[in-house]
Amino acid sequence: MNLEQILNFRRSVRVYDENKPINPEVVKHCIELATLAPTSSNMQLWEFYHITDKETLAKISKACFDQKAAKTAMEMVVFVTRQDLHRKRAKAVLEFEKTNIRTYSPPDRQQKRLKDRYLYYGKVMPFIYTRFFGILGFFRKMVSYSVGLFRPMMYQLSESDMRVVVHKTCGLAAQTFMIAMAEQGYDTCPMEGFDSRRVKNILKLPYGAEINMVISCGIRKGNEGIWGERFRVPFDEVYKRI
Repeated sequence: MNLEQILNFRRSVRVYDENKPINPEVVKHCIELATLAPTSSNMQLWEFYHITDKETLAKISKACFDQKAAKTAMEMVVFVTRQDLHRKRAKAVLEFEKTNIRTYSPPDRQQKRLKDRYLYYGKVMPFIYTRFFGILGFFRKMVSYSVGLFRPMMYQLSESDMRVVVHKTCGLAAQTFMIAMAEQGYDTCPMEGFDSRRVKNILKLPYGAEINMVISCGIRKGNEGIWGERFRVPFDEVYKRI
């Protein structure tokens, strides 16, 4: 299939054929492809939990209210945000960038670029991603509004704003995963109806982790799998050319 065919094939499948297993190695590869999705400042504040164990699948299905998309799933992938790992990820990106710059940047520009990366990943990223009961976010907002009086500035810097950023980039990975699965002829359903506290407990996630999305996987069960034709708001209502 070409890309347009893949996008038309991908549907939110509500019922999977329980007599048609899927290959976990193929699903794993699709998760690997999901890591190629764009991510804000390349911070990659995500983790992916690939559920193949039947007992765990049953537990997560219950936490997803036993909706058919969960109950009939062959496998599931839980997309998790890890804003709490921002210092570790920033350090990893900085170490990579040091080698990258020395390998690919012109010698006369290396020092400037290295200095910029040290500032960005050593200072800026820890500053904007750190949480402290909303206080740091409020301080960041005040700084941004002050600077914004004199030049264009990013204002979405509160702790809730940064949480949104982390979830947006994790969502991009989830969409990339679903497209990769469709290319393999596999079906998925992104589920937002779930008990996040119970899912976290099942996966033994730390306090700082958050569930972004639970995606069930399998092969659709004939016409039962999808709810008829796909509805979309008329394109002219949402397309604005300027």
